[in-house]
Amino acid sequence: MNEHESQQDGLGADLAYPWMADARCRDLPPAVFFPSDGAGVEVARRYCAECPVRTQCLEYALGNHIDHGVWGGTSERERRRIARSRRAQGTAARPKERRAGARRV
Repeated sequence: MNEHESQQDGLGADLAYPWMADARCRDLPPAVFFPSDGAGVEVARRYCAECPVRTQCLEYALGNHIDHGVWGGTSERERRRIARSRRAQGTAARPKERRAGARRV
Protein backbone atom coordinates (compact mmCIF):
# COMPACT_ATOMS: atom_id res chain seq x y z
CA MET A 1 0.00 0.00 0.00
CA ASN A 2 1.36 3.46 -0.89
CA GLU A 3 0.62 6.84 0.69
CA HIS A 4 -2.17 7.57 -1.79
CA GLU A 5 -3.95 4.29 -1.16
CA SER A 6 -3.76 4.75 2.60
CA GLN A 7 -5.82 7.96 2.44
CA GLN A 8 -9.09 6.42 1.29
CA ASP A 9 -11.22 9.04 3.05
CA GLY A 10 -9.87 11.96 1.01
CA LEU A 11 -6.80 14.13 0.78
CA GLY A 12 -7.71 15.91 4.02
CA ALA A 13 -6.43 13.06 6.18
CA ASP A 14 -3.03 14.73 6.77
CA LEU A 15 -2.78 18.52 6.39
CA ALA A 16 0.92 19.26 6.48
CA TYR A 17 0.47 22.95 5.57
CA PRO A 18 -2.28 25.41 6.59
CA TRP A 19 -3.23 26.22 2.98
CA MET A 20 -4.22 22.59 2.47
CA ALA A 21 -7.30 23.14 4.66
CA ASP A 22 -8.71 25.43 1.94
CA ALA A 23 -8.04 23.05 -0.96
CA ARG A 24 -11.08 21.93 -2.96
CA CYS A 25 -9.61 18.43 -3.19
CA ARG A 26 -9.47 18.00 0.57
CA ASP A 27 -12.63 15.92 0.86
CA LEU A 28 -12.41 14.11 -2.46
CA PRO A 29 -11.00 10.64 -3.10
CA PRO A 30 -7.28 10.77 -4.01
CA ALA A 31 -8.01 8.64 -7.09
CA VAL A 32 -9.54 11.74 -8.72
CA PHE A 33 -6.12 13.42 -8.66
CA PHE A 34 -4.08 10.36 -9.56
CA PRO A 35 -5.79 9.36 -12.82
CA SER A 36 -4.59 6.71 -15.20
CA ASP A 37 -5.56 8.56 -18.38
CA GLY A 38 -5.84 12.00 -19.97
CA ALA A 39 -9.60 12.15 -19.41
CA GLY A 40 -9.01 11.74 -15.69
CA VAL A 41 -6.52 14.61 -15.74
CA GLU A 42 -9.21 16.86 -17.22
CA VAL A 43 -11.65 15.90 -14.47
CA ALA A 44 -9.06 16.79 -11.82
CA ARG A 45 -8.28 20.09 -13.55
CA ARG A 46 -11.95 21.09 -13.31
CA TYR A 47 -11.72 20.84 -9.53
CA CYS A 48 -8.42 22.72 -9.50
CA ALA A 49 -9.66 25.51 -11.79
CA GLU A 50 -11.69 27.12 -9.01
CA CYS A 51 -9.48 26.17 -6.10
CA PRO A 52 -8.35 29.13 -3.96
CA VAL A 53 -4.97 27.51 -3.19
CA ARG A 54 -4.07 26.29 -6.68
CA THR A 55 -0.86 28.34 -6.78
CA GLN A 56 0.34 27.09 -3.39
CA CYS A 57 -0.47 23.53 -4.43
CA LEU A 58 1.54 23.84 -7.64
CA GLU A 59 4.49 25.37 -5.81
CA TYR A 60 4.33 22.59 -3.22
CA ALA A 61 4.46 19.95 -5.95
CA LEU A 62 7.32 21.67 -7.76
CA GLY A 63 9.28 22.31 -4.56
CA ASN A 64 8.92 18.71 -3.44
CA HIS A 65 9.54 17.19 -6.88
CA ILE A 66 6.22 15.35 -6.87
CA ASP A 67 6.14 13.26 -10.02
CA HIS A 68 2.65 11.78 -9.93
CA GLY A 69 -0.86 13.13 -10.01
CA VAL A 70 -2.51 16.45 -10.72
CA TRP A 71 -1.30 19.25 -8.45
CA GLY A 72 -2.25 22.91 -8.83
CA GLY A 73 -4.15 22.02 -11.98
CA THR A 74 -1.07 20.63 -13.75
CA SER A 75 -0.17 17.18 -14.98
CA GLU A 76 3.16 15.46 -14.39
CA ARG A 77 4.33 16.49 -17.86
CA GLU A 78 3.35 20.13 -17.33
CA ARG A 79 5.20 20.27 -14.01
CA ARG A 80 8.32 18.82 -15.64
CA ARG A 81 8.12 21.57 -18.29
CA ILE A 82 7.67 24.28 -15.65
CA ALA A 83 10.60 22.95 -13.62
CA ARG A 84 12.80 22.71 -16.71
CA SER A 85 11.87 26.26 -17.72
CA ARG A 86 12.63 27.61 -14.25
CA ARG A 87 15.99 25.85 -14.18
CA ALA A 88 16.86 27.29 -17.59
CA GLN A 89 15.85 30.79 -16.50
CA GLY A 90 17.88 30.46 -13.32
CA THR A 91 20.92 29.29 -15.27
CA ALA A 92 20.50 32.04 -17.84
CA ALA A 93 20.18 34.72 -15.14
CA ARG A 94 23.40 33.86 -13.33
CA PRO A 95 25.88 34.97 -16.02
CA LYS A 96 24.01 38.28 -16.46
CA GLU A 97 24.16 38.90 -12.72
CA ARG A 98 27.87 38.25 -12.66
CA ARG A 99 28.51 40.56 -15.60
CA ALA A 100 26.44 43.34 -14.06
CA GLY A 101 28.33 43.08 -10.78
CA ALA A 102 31.77 42.54 -12.30
CA ARG A 103 34.46 45.08 -11.52
CA ARG A 104 36.47 46.75 -14.22
CA VAL A 105 40.19 46.76 -13.68
